[in-house]
Amino acid sequence: MANTIGKLFTFTSFGESHGKGIGGIIDGCPAGIELNEDFIQQELDRRKPGQSSIATPRKEDDKVEFISGIFEGKTTGTPIAFVIWNQNQHSKDYDHLKEVYRPSHADFTYQQKYGIRDHRGGGRSSARETAARVVAGAVAKLVLKQKGIEIKAYTSQVGHIAMTQKLESIDLSLIESNIVRCPESAVAEKMINYIQELKKEGDSIGGIISCIIKGVPVGLGEPIFDKLQARLAAAMLSINASHGFDYGRGFDGVSLRGSEMNDSFVKADEKISTKTNNSGGIQGGISNGQDIYFRVLFKPVATISKKQDTLDVHANEIQLQARGRHDPCVLPRAVPIVEAMAAITLLDLYLTNP
Repeated sequence: MANTIGKLFTFTSFGESHGKGIGGIIDGCPAGIELNEDFIQQELDRRKPGQSSIATPRKEDDKVEFISGIFEGKTTGTPIAFVIWNQNQHSKDYDHLKEVYRPSHADFTYQQKYGIRDHRGGGRSSARETAARVVAGAVAKLVLKQKGIEIKAYTSQVGHIAMTQKLESIDLSLIESNIVRCPESAVAEKMINYIQELKKEGDSIGGIISCIIKGVPVGLGEPIFDKLQARLAAAMLSINASHGFDYGRGFDGVSLRGSEMNDSFVKADEKISTKTNNSGGIQGGISNGQDIYFRVLFKPVATISKKQDTLDVHANEIQLQARGRHDPCVLPRAVPIVEAMAAITLLDLYLTNP
């Protein structure tokens, strides 16, 4: 089972949804970085359950405890180990799932591949594991901040409800102004109402998270098999419920001609730049100094309280009505996860850049 990401800046996560705790080990973090634990906790609070009416009601403080790699508030360059203790497991809520294959979950594939699975909230396949990613991403953000690199993600679409503002006019300071984390207030209100309606029906919905990265220098990423967009795609598609990735104009660019899509080079402030940024800040798999922007598509949360037909481990046909505490839409809590995975990826590439 692959539990580690990165080459120089590496992160390994451990733990299960209903185990004693989750955590991780960060290796390759530069020494002397001031570890702002308040900032790291704020990042965790953006992801933690129970934060709003459109999130799972599971109550976890998600307090991170650092075990190694820090001295007098700064990183030492040695492995940073940390743990987040689980405090609010309701494992009995999952007793009825011990022999059931839940639709669109990892139950069947885990059982077939490993011969064993943790039915309590999905065990290792649970999105609870992503809290550890947010800690590692927060550490990476602190390093990238010193390099002038900033990462901002936001909910740009929920179901059929999408933002109408163009990328250039979005006020990123409004992302945290509402519980769905959409910087377009009128659209955010519609998204929230829609999610709440589906929650009452016992259903769920997916959508799109967009991300903008500013301050990236020219030269990150390697041609051919280690392209920047490929590394970002791999990181994003490792997030639970993610089902798609595009960058720059992405799939929208298929309707454009080459004369419309191409980014012409211009001279700006005595530097070479591009007149447009349809490439999303990446050309030939390498960052070109422009803002990097991409989108991640998330499917509807698989656990719903509506009745569904499925099979048990004995191949008997059954009807499942799931119990437990689940998000009707993963997007609001996935925003900091997208940022975290982008930060981990970029810092690793930055450290490997000659």
